[in-house]
Amino acid sequence: MLAVCGVTFALPAQGAEAPRPNIVFFFIDDMGWTDLGFMGSDYYESPRTDQLAAAGVVFRAAYANGPNCAPSRASLMSGLYTPRHGIFTVGDPQRGNHRFRKLEPAPNKTTLEPRFVTLAEALQANGYVTATMGKWHLGEDPTTQGFDVNVAGREWGSPSGGGYHSPYRYPNLVHRVPGEYLTDRLTDEACGFIEAHRTEPFFLYLTHYAVHTPIQAKAKLTDQFAAKKKGKHHGNAKYAAMIASVDESVGRVLDTLDRLNLSDNTIVLFCSDNGGHSGATSNAPLRGAKGMLYEGGIRVPMIVKWPGVTPAGAVCQEPVMGIDFYPTLLEMTATPTPDALVLDGRSLVPLLRDPAASLGRSALFWHFPCFLQGRGDPHGGPFRTTPAGAIRMGDWKLIEWFETGRTELYHLSEDLGEQHDLSRNDPVRTAQLLAALRQWRADVEAPVPSVPNPRYQP
Repeated sequence: MLAVCGVTFALPAQGAEAPRPNIVFFFIDDMGWTDLGFMGSDYYESPRTDQLAAAGVVFRAAYANGPNCAPSRASLMSGLYTPRHGIFTVGDPQRGNHRFRKLEPAPNKTTLEPRFVTLAEALQANGYVTATMGKWHLGEDPTTQGFDVNVAGREWGSPSGGGYHSPYRYPNLVHRVPGEYLTDRLTDEACGFIEAHRTEPFFLYLTHYAVHTPIQAKAKLTDQFAAKKKGKHHGNAKYAAMIASVDESVGRVLDTLDRLNLSDNTIVLFCSDNGGHSGATSNAPLRGAKGMLYEGGIRVPMIVKWPGVTPAGAVCQEPVMGIDFYPTLLEMTATPTPDALVLDGRSLVPLLRDPAASLGRSALFWHFPCFLQGRGDPHGGPFRTTPAGAIRMGDWKLIEWFETGRTELYHLSEDLGEQHDLSRNDPVRTAQLLAALRQWRADVEAPVPSVPNPRYQP
């Protein structure tokens, strides 16, 4: 038996007859909710990821913990909501023109502090060989936080040096061939790691820099998509080529597992760290993009395949979040919960066994007390996030803008695109969700901007 988040679960027998499962976690950067074939794109191509989706459970209401990279990654590794670790955004929390900011943002951390026991550290303590390949973005060295192997992971949020083409400037990734493509190289390293550790349980965190800017792709693939008819919402040939390279990576890793007879004992997860970047792709039918608390900024594609457990081709509509990966993988691997560890997420194992089940969770929360490029409360315009918070409770979602105190209320099952603000039509429900959001902020000691910006010029 294993206790996770106060709930006790029965576990399969461990030992020679039931070896601990391996884990391969594809974590993609800035991939939008509809950027894959199985999620509805009629232009981008992802046949190998589509095959993975057909073999596992697709989560249609999966969310990142933040609207951009660093907070989502910190929450995945810590299992905690952003106010508990203090990483709310990427770098400077005052991005954008200072004279448009009514308030001073909350302080922001850029490194996941060593006091947090990471998912990698928990698995490492349970005998797993751990590796991160690609983007880390939580400090200088992931080997100090539970990873035995680190390839190309530093504090940087986007590719260094020549971007996606070598020569690279990572101290632990030497370019072998001029012009080598980073996504391909990380895949080489990942397949090599699997080969080298095929006889012991491993956790491979393959966290591609793709499809983050700069939008750079292999020329042959770009030409292929440039010759293709554009889709209803998608038509960026270079971005399509980047997605194709990520998809090829998925296929090569899965083929390696098959070749080594590891597929039947390997959990495979696929997710994005936030919504798609508006300069590269469209998140339609969702509103907004990376940097926003609208669905387009936080809803992400997600697949989990657990051989012998997940029903093939199943779809789960239950809202889930990045913080849920930590307790889920503890349970799936029979990894003891580290002493005194507090986790905000829920194990998804009940949903993996029965995608129609419910976690019984009251709500999901987001907190973004910082600025990205934008001019105040957006009022529906094409702006990025100014300080705001959000809550999803059942099918209802509320956004609160800290600078103005304005709220927006949406019923997602009837209005996935968040086009109809119901806050004035339903003041009772608006007050209910706002009270729950503020109570949660008090419970997690979330900092809310309140100090006026002396340079503000309306």
